[in-house]
Parts: sequence; C-alpha cells; structure tokens
Amino acid sequence: MVVDDHPMWRDAVARDLAESGFDVVATAGDGEQAVRRAHATGPDVLVLDLNLPAKPGVQVCKELVGANPALRVLVLSASGEHADVLEAVKSGATGYLLKSASTEELIDAVRRTAVGDPVFTPGLAGLVLGEYRRLASEPAPAPGADEPKAPQLTDRETEVLRLVAKGLSYKQIAERLVISHRTVQNHVQNTLGKLQLHNRVELVRYAIERGLDDE
Repeated sequence: MVVDDHPMWRDAVARDLAESGFDVVATAGDGEQAVRRAHATGPDVLVLDLNLPAKPGVQVCKELVGANPALRVLVLSASGEHADVLEAVKSGATGYLLKSASTEELIDAVRRTAVGDPVFTPGLAGLVLGEYRRLASEPAPAPGADEPKAPQLTDRETEVLRLVAKGLSYKQIAERLVISHRTVQNHVQNTLGKLQLHNRVELVRYAIERGLDDE
C-alpha cells in the first residue's frame, strides 16, 4: 500500500511497484484515509510519507503497527532530519528511505522491508543504532513487587536476539546460523511474544539493555 499526499508521486511509486511484480492493494492521500484503507485491505508492506494531511505519518504508523505488529512500514520521505528518522522508527517503521532514492533502490528497499530487514538510506542506519544505545543507557524503571519474572528464552532465541541487536538483517542471521529466513522470523516473533514487545525497535532496546550486542 502506498500513502502520499502528492497524487503524481503516489501514482508513480504505485506503478513502479506494480511493474516490479508487487500487488499494490491500495493507495491513500491522507492519514485518516490511510488508516481506514489499511484496515480494509490488510497490506503486508506500507510505503508511507510522513508529511500527510488529516493525520501525520508517524501517527498512522503507530496506529497500524499497534493493531498489526506483523505490518512492515517503509517510510519514504523528503526529510533526512534526524528527529524525523528517529520518530518514525520509534513509531514502528521498519526502514526509512529518502525520496532522492532511485527507482531501483526503492524496489530493493520494499523487497527487503517485506521480509523484515531494516532498510535505511546510507548514513541513517548508524544514527538509529546510536539512538538504540542511548535509549538502552537510560535507567530502566524499577520493577514492581508483583512484576512477574523475566520470561525464559531458548538458547537459539537468545542467539537470534543477540544478532538482531548487532544490526544484522534476518537474511544475514539465517546465513550465519545456517537456518532458513522463515525460521529466523519465527524465532523473532516468538521472542516478541514472550517478552511482550511490539516491534524490532523494542526488541533491540531490550537486547542492548542486557548487553547482548557486546557478546
């Protein structure tokens, strides 16, 4: 699904994706319309502009990923401002691509986003990882007396989590552990469920807080 308030840009992106073999199930020109149509059509990947009328893109992302954590969101924005990038990632976006990207880069980014790999315009990935580390260095809230014990992860789930925290893509993790891409996705989904987390951002923060990225 493609969401952008500029009709010519929106139509061009949708056309390029369709010609590359993607099934474009819907398009939308404002935030409210995007939420309604996404609920109605259930896309696997949302290509989303941030600057939208009626409802900002980060709010659209937050609502839709909150309702369906399996949804992958690739932000396609004219803004490379660090604050915009970090806000998008915190709202649940899988990746962030500038509109200056070529058609080939966009097609590749959508393919990678579809399988859960984080995709960022060069230079932005380091910024996001740095923010993960900053968040992880903040003091965690003190656990309540009645808070349940931390859930137990299997050795393989911990191993996958450690590699996610290091910034590896699912494809790279699959190759390193000699398992299928689907198996990596299953481990990540199981881990999210056990830890009661909602997306990869929260998962990486959890892992870095526990020092898994340094092992």
